Amino acid sequence: MKTTLITGATSGIGKATAYLLAQQNHRLILCGRNEEVLETIKNELSKETEVWTLKFDVRDRNQVETAFANLPDDFKNIDILINNAGNAHGLESLAEGSVDDWDAMMDGNVKGLLYVSKQVIPQMKARNSGHIVNISSVAARQTYANGVVYCASKKAVDVISEGMRIELTEFGIKVTNIQPGAVETDFSKVRFKGDEDRAATVYAGYEALKAEDIADAISYCVNAPDRVSIADLCIYPKAQAEPRMIYKK
Repeated sequence: MKTTLITGATSGIGKATAYLLAQQNHRLILCGRNEEVLETIKNELSKETEVWTLKFDVRDRNQVETAFANLPDDFKNIDILINNAGNAHGLESLAEGSVDDWDAMMDGNVKGLLYVSKQVIPQMKARNSGHIVNISSVAARQTYANGVVYCASKKAVDVISEGMRIELTEFGIKVTNIQPGAVETDFSKVRFKGDEDRAATVYAGYEALKAEDIADAISYCVNAPDRVSIADLCIYPKAQAEPRMIYKK
């Protein structure tokens, strides 16, 4: 049984991945900030597999270190790390953007990924095995106006993934970087500060990807034969041609 840790496991892609991997007999460590939701998911998935939850904010290095230090022995050896936690805040130009929004994106999307990875990589190297999956975005492929800092944060995920692969392949560790296009989750609701009407317009007029679609891709990557390493995977909905171009009816 493989032990898989998922950050941002309380909603969206992280939650969908947890449910799918539970069906596939992965032992799960589910991480998030909402303790109530974590416990609800744990109670549901414990019927299928072993589950442990960690409540922490990836942006807080002390919280990350404390959480990992308190893992029980049965969950300490992590085979698969899925760095899914992240965020988008605001859709303004650099001149009008909020510094607090910038900090939230850089702290969550970049520094948080690094904080968590640092806790897991040494043990993977010691065992000469492991798999790290980083969730980037098609925003890393092409910068768009009013989303410069978000795009930069996801470009950083691409670069970190490449660097991980260069440093870790000799230790038998796989690194997968996944770039989802438009996925209908709480992503836009968070970006627009809870404005559900505005968020809904992002997904109107076409069929966006579902969180389960990305979970399926993650499942393929982590369950592929040992000889197979999926380095980079870009996934668009059928209606999306590139990050800025979606054909709506």
